[in-house]
Parts: sequence; structure tokens; C-alpha cells
Amino acid sequence: MIKKFIRKVLGLKEAGPQRVPRSRHGIDRNRISPAALKTCAALHEAGFSAYVVGGAVRDLLLGATPKDYDVATNARPEQVKPLFRRALLIGRRFRIVHVVIGQETVEVSTFRAADDGSAEKDEHGRVLRDNVFGTQQEDARRRDFSVNALYYDPASEEVIDFHGGLADLKKRTMRLIGDPETRYREDPVRMLRAVRLAAKLGLSIESSSRAPIKKLARLIENVPPARLFDEMLKLLMSGHASACLRRLRDEGLSKGLLPLLDVILNQPLGERFVTLALAQTDERVKTDRPVSPAFLFAALLWHEVLAASKAHEKRGERPALALEAAMDEVLETQCEKLAITRKLTATMREVWGMQSRFEQRSGLRPYRLLESPRFRMAYDFLALRAASGEVPEELEAWWRSFQFADAETREAMLQPDTGPAKKRRRKRKKRPSGPGGGEAESSPE
Repeated sequence: MIKKFIRKVLGLKEAGPQRVPRSRHGIDRNRISPAALKTCAALHEAGFSAYVVGGAVRDLLLGATPKDYDVATNARPEQVKPLFRRALLIGRRFRIVHVVIGQETVEVSTFRAADDGSAEKDEHGRVLRDNVFGTQQEDARRRDFSVNALYYDPASEEVIDFHGGLADLKKRTMRLIGDPETRYREDPVRMLRAVRLAAKLGLSIESSSRAPIKKLARLIENVPPARLFDEMLKLLMSGHASACLRRLRDEGLSKGLLPLLDVILNQPLGERFVTLALAQTDERVKTDRPVSPAFLFAALLWHEVLAASKAHEKRGERPALALEAAMDEVLETQCEKLAITRKLTATMREVWGMQSRFEQRSGLRPYRLLESPRFRMAYDFLALRAASGEVPEELEAWWRSFQFADAETREAMLQPDTGPAKKRRRKRKKRPSGPGGGEAESSPE
């Protein structure tokens, strides 16, 4: 900021970007996604500039393999789409193009202008509408952190650095571009993103970028639930969920802001259960195995549901009705702040509701449970409960054996039915209907 002020007073031009050759940045072109390279090449051939940008460049510099690739260009969306056989325009306020090449999807966005003070904002400073095309320099200025404002040019194999991102990466630090308080007010989600990326990448948050977070934490309450849900999902699916949550608590971004975080970080009874759920999720993400958001949210909220269910039972409600009421209460509280989709909540309800059925191991009940489309997810949930000591390990072991056993073994495994005997319905007697030879049911007396 001081340097910028001095340049303005003395009438000096803004310092240009630093262009770093391959010999200094070390990114091997062969490590970059072929789809991203083809996308940039097609844009270059059409006379446009195109760069791999953001997290992909950052991860390559850190020696990690990027999960996805973004390309930034001076071409407008309507100029990008005709260049590719499979391309889809998406977005309403600010359109981008998804270019599909083989099994990969590359997100192509046009350079956007930085805020010149004319953007529509709310009373707290949060930007509500700001979607104007701009130059590459403006595009770099509007990005959040210096380590995310790096552009890789596949043609020259240079990294273009506008805000000292390369130096920050060497120092293992994250620094917000511009005045931190203003940038956080423009978009409070940046505070969550700062913590998530710092935990994921093993970086520290630069002191001036960290300082306003606790003071401005309450601004998160003004963020739309759908955006918070997306950011929370990224955090929980980052492969570093446990570390992210600890950092959120350290930075004052947990207590009272998001009910889900309060539940996760204050689990006197289910702490081991939640810890195991997060650890298993991190492990699955790191080994590229699929992770179900519904399963994860069900695990994180399970003990909240249990506590509410017991409270209803104490008021005299039957267990099944108490569980239903508890699920309603917990999901209503969470969905008020996080726009958890109806599809996810439906699956969560199924998994929770099936847990009591695992205790029924006689008659036809186990067979019916096996036929449920959600059996595997519900069984994994049971296994998590057993690993945390919530239910006997013997129960999980029985179901593990039963689901893979042959018919004869299953029959031998069934337990005696100790429940109340059901009354058998008496068949009505039938009598000849007369000369016609048919039969008719006797009328009730």
C-alpha cells in the first residue's frame, strides 16, 4: 500500500508483472493437463491470450497434482465457445465456458475488472453485483490471495506474477491482495477460504491478512446459505478437514457462526465418533476414493440427532416418533445457515433411520434390510459407530458376516425371535356360489 501511494504521489507508473522463466519456477510442461494445454493452444491459434491460472499453478509450484484446471483469457465467452467441439456456456451474472476434452473439463473465464468503487454493495461492504470484463492486470488484482494470482503461459512456459505470489510461496505464507479488511467485507467467505487453504497447503496466514478475521467473523452471517454450503463442502472434502476445523476454531470462525461447526467442535459424547468420521473422509480423499457428502453430514450431525431424540423420549414420545422429530429439528437448524440439498437430507434420514433396524437379527428382518438401496451406506455408518465404541463390535461383525454369507449360513446365523407373537389372520371360509359352479366369500355376520 505504501509503495502504491508513493507511486501515485510521484506520478510513477504501476510496477509491471514479474515474468519468471521455467529455469526459475521449475514447472514441467508435461505435468500440466493435456486438456488445459489444448484449450490454451486453441485460444492462442485464434489470436487470443490464454493462461493456466489460480490453484493449478499454485499446486504445481508446491509439487502437488492439481485436481482441476482453470484457464483465463481475454476472449469473451461467445468467442470461446465456437472454438471447441464440446463447450458449454454456464452462469448468469458472469458467464464462463466449460470446455470438455476427453474425460476432462476445463473452466475458461474471461479476465474480469477490479472493483473501481462502483460495484453494488450491502451495508456491510459485501459486493452484491460486480461482473465486468477487464484486463489481465485487473483480473490479477481482483483475485483473493497472492498465491492464487499466478498465470502460467504454456506457449512461453513463463509464470506471470503480479503480486509477489512466488515469493510468498517460498516463505510458505498466504497474503491477501489489497486492504484485508476491505477485501473481507467485500466477500466474507474469503475468511473461511483463507483458513481452508492455509490448512490444506500447510501455509501460515500473513499477519496483516490474519488480523481482521476475528473482528469481522460475524459478517459470515450475511452470506447466502448456498454459498456457505459450497464452502463448507470444500472444507470437509479437502482431505484436511480435521486441520481446517482446528484452524477455524483458532481464528474465531466457529462459535455461534455456523451451527454445523458448533456441533463438530463441541462433542462431549460423540467426539471420538466425529474424529473418526473426519479422519476416514480425509483418508478417502487423499487416496482418490469416492466420498459421499450425505454420509459425512449424517456422521457429523448424528450425536445432535441422538441427543434431541432422547429429549423427546423423556417427554414420553415413542422412540420412532422421537427420532423423526429429532431429525426434523436438527436439519431445520442446519438448513437455515447451510442450504443442504433435499437430496442429501433424504439420504441422511434413511441412514439414521436404519440404525435401529440393525439390532433386529431374527426372522425376515435382516433379509429385508439387506435389500435396501441404502444398506451399504447404513452399514458403513454402523461400522463407524462400532469403531468409536458406541455400539458393540459384535453387532458390526455379525452384519459384516451376514451380508456375504451363503443362504444356509445366513439361516444358521439368525437369532431367535423374542418379540411378541403376531396374531395370524384367519382365512374366511368360502362356499359354493350355487349352480354357476363358482365360489363366493361369505358375507360378514
